Amino acid sequence: MGDRSERGTFAATLKHFRTIRGYSAAALARRLGIDPSYVSHLEAGRERGSSDLVRRMDKELEAAGALWHAWQEDEGEPVPAETPEETPTSTGVLVLEDEARLTYDGTRYQLRMRRLVRNVGSVPVTRYLVRIAVDRYPGEPERSNALYRLRPLTWDELRLEAQCGDEAMGWTVKHDRDAFKEIWLTFANDQARFPLYPGQEAEITYSYTVSGDKWGPWFQRAVRVPTRELSVTLAFPSALKPTVWGTETSLTADFAPLRTPPTRHIEGDQTIFSWSTRDPQLHARYRLEWRLTTPHTAESESEPVNPTSPSAAMAGAGIVQDGDPLLHAVARPFDLPAEAEEARRVVGTLFEAIARVRQLHTFGKGMGIAACQIGIDRAAAVVIPPDLEADPIVLLNPDIAETAADSDEQYEGCLSFFDVRGLVPRPLYAVIAHTDLDGTRRLIRYEHGLARLVLHEVDHLHGTLYRDRMLPGTTPIPVEEYRGTGHNWTYR
Repeated sequence: MGDRSERGTFAATLKHFRTIRGYSAAALARRLGIDPSYVSHLEAGRERGSSDLVRRMDKELEAAGALWHAWQEDEGEPVPAETPEETPTSTGVLVLEDEARLTYDGTRYQLRMRRLVRNVGSVPVTRYLVRIAVDRYPGEPERSNALYRLRPLTWDELRLEAQCGDEAMGWTVKHDRDAFKEIWLTFANDQARFPLYPGQEAEITYSYTVSGDKWGPWFQRAVRVPTRELSVTLAFPSALKPTVWGTETSLTADFAPLRTPPTRHIEGDQTIFSWSTRDPQLHARYRLEWRLTTPHTAESESEPVNPTSPSAAMAGAGIVQDGDPLLHAVARPFDLPAEAEEARRVVGTLFEAIARVRQLHTFGKGMGIAACQIGIDRAAAVVIPPDLEADPIVLLNPDIAETAADSDEQYEGCLSFFDVRGLVPRPLYAVIAHTDLDGTRRLIRYEHGLARLVLHEVDHLHGTLYRDRMLPGTTPIPVEEYRGTGHNWTYR
């Protein structure tokens, strides 16, 4: 086997894939549930790592078996001729050009995707993953779910077509749900196989259609593999007077407006909006949204709304308001890891709601939102710390494991009755038990303001509102009388 100082292949391969996938050593360690220093030791060749850890790293970094092979080479073990079954075979792909064009004709949406890809890995690529997801009523998940239960997306209406150059691509279904599909496009058809070998490039195009009553007013691009250039074009009938805006987020940054606005021009009877970016960060998400003038929106805009009411504004952003029974129900826990995909979907919907809410208010103390507040009866919540450099806190199946004996009173607000603020006693620290997507149960200690934020959201998932925590004889005050808006809580 040789001395450890001679084992350099795995260390270099690990650092290479960690870097191109956009992970810091600390971020990768968090995903794997190991100490950050251990990643540094592995990359320096001072540690060997177990076979189980190497397989998990290979999967997390989408290394197509390259880490596993390098680890075996360092150990002098025979390397298998094929990639392990569980390793995604689309790994090792670099997207040179990613172009999306979404066209609406007044009744149907048609999406055409074009990707110029290069195999930068060490094994042939034989398939490419495609996701189709729709949400007719963003911020109203129960309404959307009811729609798709009655009228699910079907393969017949999607009319999916895909090509690699001049060759038609085959496809196999990975997930088939009412409003979400995942398909493996295969580099093969009935007449030929044309895998993408290391160093080769290919142009993949695919298209599908969705009726207008099933597609909500948004389109999102997620950067799941390294990408050089990303562009989106939206085309609407000019008669609908379209307006388009967008937001972006990543693993290291919260939702923010697009750094450059979409451009607008007229082509015949269509208004075209175009937007692009170069070298987008891995795991970044870019979301374009629009408003069209239709009989439905005209009717909605004619409804009387009090623009000065904070609660009305939150309701307009899709936040469930006081009086809804869901706010007093105990949320259903996730069966993890079996329901990991469902948990990811719910958390993604929470982040989308946070983006809408943060356009309406400045949260100097940080903020949080629980799934029940967007109409989802699941045990998930997200907390955004006041420190802009801190990562969001995702809580799945959280419970309170321990609290401080000492407490203090501070004013809190709640998105579900945002017209008032209440003086609430909370312990000065709390230890929260929660579950990772892989089913691992963890304990994390939070102090002071962060403990207050987290406990507020854990209460939501147990059907408790902050009013229930207020001392007898204490009542909330109108937000107009509160003087702490935009400022963090203070502690001695």
